[in-house]
Amino acid sequence: MNIWALALGLVCERFLTRILHLRELRWFDRYFDWALGRISNFSGVPALLATAVLCAVLVVPVIAIVVIFGDHLHHVPYVLFAAFVLIFSLGPRDLGREMDEYMSALQSGDAEETSRRAKELMESDAGADPDNLPQVEKAVFVQANNRIFGVIFWFLLAGPAGAWFFRVVDLMRRRAKFESNRLRDEGNETAPFLHPVRMLHGLLAWVPARLLALGYALAGSFEDAIQNWRGFAPSERGRFYDFNDRLLANVGCGAMGQPEATDEGAPKWHAVRSAMRLVNRTLFVWLIAIALMTLFGQGF
Repeated sequence: MNIWALALGLVCERFLTRILHLRELRWFDRYFDWALGRISNFSGVPALLATAVLCAVLVVPVIAIVVIFGDHLHHVPYVLFAAFVLIFSLGPRDLGREMDEYMSALQSGDAEETSRRAKELMESDAGADPDNLPQVEKAVFVQANNRIFGVIFWFLLAGPAGAWFFRVVDLMRRRAKFESNRLRDEGNETAPFLHPVRMLHGLLAWVPARLLALGYALAGSFEDAIQNWRGFAPSERGRFYDFNDRLLANVGCGAMGQPEATDEGAPKWHAVRSAMRLVNRTLFVWLIAIALMTLFGQGF
């Protein structure tokens, strides 16, 4: 049933982009701020467990509906409910539309809007400088996992509860990063809650990140992507959740190959546009793989 809910959810998501600002879910910010304060009281594994529990609290309603109405949520009712949860788990904003808005603002010379859009994509302070384009390109490859593919993976693995849990963790991660940057700007040290939140997100994103990297290779220049993957792994060190992002960025760029330049500025613009096209092709590859697994009895 999840495969039908996935198809319905993705189709509806494409047609509802104008109203999907509702899934930004800003009303959770107060809860996240409170939860981050509680997480700060722990360290190590207890902090990770506390993060998981506090995120799971917001998933309880979805689990409760599935459990309580399980006998009635068969066939069409289940597909409709699962598709509804999936739609609100994707995002929180449409990646393609957000990238188009960034490019439009940059081309029109609107420095304030460009900076705001770049900050949303890169999750860091960024000016309106066109030299940021390579970083925006890499951010598209990373955000594709956070907003689309990670959600799909957990939806297929654990149903609507899995997709919603991944979204809640990602929303908390974004809030934690925002608060950490704010504290840093005020001259404070790195917030203690940032590491456990990013660790939990990294654990959930680890498998889909590698499947997505493989998808980039299959949907783009396979040899260049694999070469970037092999050459990147031995040379990078750091926290594993940072490695997830750097892996996706490097493999994604490799999968695009080298764009041909028609003038001095063309390669940068072409690369950012091509990044989103590669993401869309990779989604198509994933859907074909999922359909084949379902067809041969290994589906969902």
